[in-house]
Amino acid sequence: MLKFFKITGYLEAFSAIALFFFAMPMKYIFDDPTWVTHTGRIHGGLFVLYMVLVYILKEKYNWSWKIFAIFFVASIIPGGTIWADKRLIEGKKYND
Repeated sequence: MLKFFKITGYLEAFSAIALFFFAMPMKYIFDDPTWVTHTGRIHGGLFVLYMVLVYILKEKYNWSWKIFAIFFVASIIPGGTIWADKRLIEGKKYND
């Protein structure tokens, strides 16, 4: 389950970066909103999946609300899910 969570976090981070640094410039510089539509849908789905997994793992591993909040805030920051994974999952610091 943690491996699926990690993969989802990386995909969510990549989709956010693609949305902000590729799709949005395509929309506002080149007047092509189709990239934002498709990339935004993918990113939105991955974000929701990531948050559902955070809640499931919180319950499964008895994570504190602090850890839950860190993962939540990390999901809002582009690339933050990668940082959270490295810091909390790989560092095994999620049982404070």
